[in-house]
Amino acid sequence: MKAIIVGGGIGGLTTALMLRARGIDCELFEQSDTIRELGVGINTLPHAIRELAGLGLLDRLDAAAIRTDELYYLNRHGQEVWREPRGLGAGHDVPQFSIHRGRLQGVIHRAVEERLGEGAIHTGCRLGAFAQHEGGVIAHFFDRTGAHVETAQGDVLIGADGIHSRVREMLFPDEGPPCWNGLMLWRGARDWPSFLTGSSMIVAGGLHAKVVVYPIAEGSSPANRLTNWAVLVKVGENNATPPRREDWSRIGKREELMPHVERFKVPYVDVRSLISATPEFYEYPCCDRDPLPYWTWGRVTLLGDAAHPMYPVGSNGASQAILDARALADSLAHAEHPRQALLAYEAKRLPMTADIVRSNRRGGPEGVIDAVEQLAPDGFTDIEKVLSHAQREAIVRGYASKAGFAAPTLGLAAVR
Repeated sequence: MKAIIVGGGIGGLTTALMLRARGIDCELFEQSDTIRELGVGINTLPHAIRELAGLGLLDRLDAAAIRTDELYYLNRHGQEVWREPRGLGAGHDVPQFSIHRGRLQGVIHRAVEERLGEGAIHTGCRLGAFAQHEGGVIAHFFDRTGAHVETAQGDVLIGADGIHSRVREMLFPDEGPPCWNGLMLWRGARDWPSFLTGSSMIVAGGLHAKVVVYPIAEGSSPANRLTNWAVLVKVGENNATPPRREDWSRIGKREELMPHVERFKVPYVDVRSLISATPEFYEYPCCDRDPLPYWTWGRVTLLGDAAHPMYPVGSNGASQAILDARALADSLAHAEHPRQALLAYEAKRLPMTADIVRSNRRGGPEGVIDAVEQLAPDGFTDIEKVLSHAQREAIVRGYASKAGFAAPTLGLAAVR
């Protein structure tokens, strides 16, 4: 069996490794001229790290990332709403990693080159068309000038080409652009003095604005960390037309961002100074797409952001793509026919990821600070009188269970 993978991001590269581990041949096609290590910080949850560890990548991830050990949810005044251990401290058998997205992609990319050979990855290849027949699928790829550069044949074609997926567009030509909820995200990273345990994550704010801070790598000295920050602010209406695609990762403007930063008071780390000291940062509109009725058409299916792009809450985008890769590889390894395998994969993954997309629209686990802000916008003297521990736990733990990373060990209640 042979798979054609369209897209060289985290999902596509992980799929290549998963297929290789099961003895399934594959080739990967990426439209960019090189697979570049782009982005800023992301969190990769234990259920996804477990899959990467199974591929022998745990030591490499440890060398590139920070093991996140605790998470604080605060209101915009800096008052603690919820605190909990993460990763190993929460009872998982593997860590939760905070890591530069490009470094995570780089770890997986290098493993693909080592195990499949550099010839398995084709860059500068944009999918132009594909056709299915009784014995397989054939795909034609073109460069940026429109010249034909590659033709690939395989048993299945996997669209792992992101929120602007060409494969998805071919399957659903009338879908239209992504959905924008009016939230703009500014992101950056800076070498900065470590705070709390040196492996802590803070999410502060509420309904209309949030700030997130966490370390993603060792810093310039033992006392420092490369510290990722993100500011999420409501600047438009729900279902507004998203900014042009070419503006999705543009350099942010300090004069637009800093007035929003002033609304936050965060203990433990001077967020205003951290952001002011970051020489360059980027802005992104927070977009997703409505869950699809199906991902699979014959020998073609979708994976990762091509299948279920979601708002960046709950640390779930990359993690769910990794879980997709495992499920798809298992299905292809065990099914009697490729079409049967793709349908089995879809049946396992589509309902769960659709639930996560919808939950993220409601705020995901960060809904706990949204709820507190709605009830106590000016702060509180006793959080229990605003929202009980049981109510807060239901929001946070309910999301963890839905997304598949609830701690397996009982009795690890959050610090009150």
